[in-house]
Amino acid sequence: MHAAAGTAALAALLWTAWRGVAQPGVALAYGVLIALGEAARRRPRSGGVRETAPVGAAATLAYALLGEVGGRPASHGVPQVVAVVLGATLAGAVGRPPAVDRLARRVLNAGFAATCFQPLQHAGTPAPGPYYALFLLLLLVLTALCDAVLAAALTRARTGSPYGPLLREELRTLPGIGSAICATGVVMALAVAVAGLWALPVFCLPLLVTQLSIHRYEAVRATRRQTIASLARATEIAGYTPAGHARRVAALGLAVGRELGLSDADLTVVEYAALMHDIGQLSLVDPVPAGATEPLPPEERRRIALLGAAVVRKTGVPADVALAVEQQADPYREQPLTARVVRTVNAYDDLVADPACGPLRALERLRLATAHDHEPRVVEALARVLARGGPAPPGP
Repeated sequence: MHAAAGTAALAALLWTAWRGVAQPGVALAYGVLIALGEAARRRPRSGGVRETAPVGAAATLAYALLGEVGGRPASHGVPQVVAVVLGATLAGAVGRPPAVDRLARRVLNAGFAATCFQPLQHAGTPAPGPYYALFLLLLLVLTALCDAVLAAALTRARTGSPYGPLLREELRTLPGIGSAICATGVVMALAVAVAGLWALPVFCLPLLVTQLSIHRYEAVRATRRQTIASLARATEIAGYTPAGHARRVAALGLAVGRELGLSDADLTVVEYAALMHDIGQLSLVDPVPAGATEPLPPEERRRIALLGAAVVRKTGVPADVALAVEQQADPYREQPLTARVVRTVNAYDDLVADPACGPLRALERLRLATAHDHEPRVVEALARVLARGGPAPPGP
């Protein structure tokens, strides 16, 4: 993917330098807008939403699908679209270079959208009319699907995770900020065709407000996660659980959840429940040896789970998190999938902490308990994650 994006970018730059920039004022206006959108990009905090630059992405799509400017035909072609998008993205990211994967996606998506639209536009097809907007929407849907395919492929190459769950995760994000970017891109292209370049800043304002809302949501979510992580450390500070146990369970639980194709909302439940699954041990008079709840009798594990859920409910997290903590000692057939993931991963971390056990023996014991305690599908997903070397590194 990187090689294809680099080749396309180099070819576009050489072609544009040889032929010159068509309608330089239009190219400059879109380049400035893309650069400003890239400059407004923020890197996600730990546990936050993925990195986004919606204004720059919408301006990229609008330039790739630009057919007219104020009633006059646009004369730029596919190479100029790629060159302008690349130059503006890099200009807006001075001092904060974008991730290589995201830059490759930006270049390839711009080239894909422009390749689908510009030749038809120069040939006079489709003609302006009632179906013109529908044609643009269709192209944007195809471009969004192309972006999801590219994003999943790049993540697969970086992490080694299965392609299917990664693609499903990318497709699930499309109805959110992706739909706003696509809609703004279409509106900008249509508005500029009628009103000229003055329409660009006007129709970017709603998307800018959306971006600010995303950043605020990210800040709230990051604060909540930090609070939960601090609360989870209480059991370690008090000596009830080994250092790093909750963080290991959370990281491995997220990797297993992604392997199973869980949604972002369910992954959040897994992370929060994994961080706080041992909080009930603070109510015990005598600490559990090594903090390992897996070897305890079911009645004792259930009592700890109920005590922990009572604490979790007072933290203000979603009710599904408390339910996942509360049902840690129940048979897996009575648990939601999020609780099954946390229980299995916690049991694995407890077992491998025993020097006499080890990873292979721990997996064997989990497989032997799939009749009642651990779902086979979750155990096999855990085995696949461990076979690849553990939790995947976070995305760009």
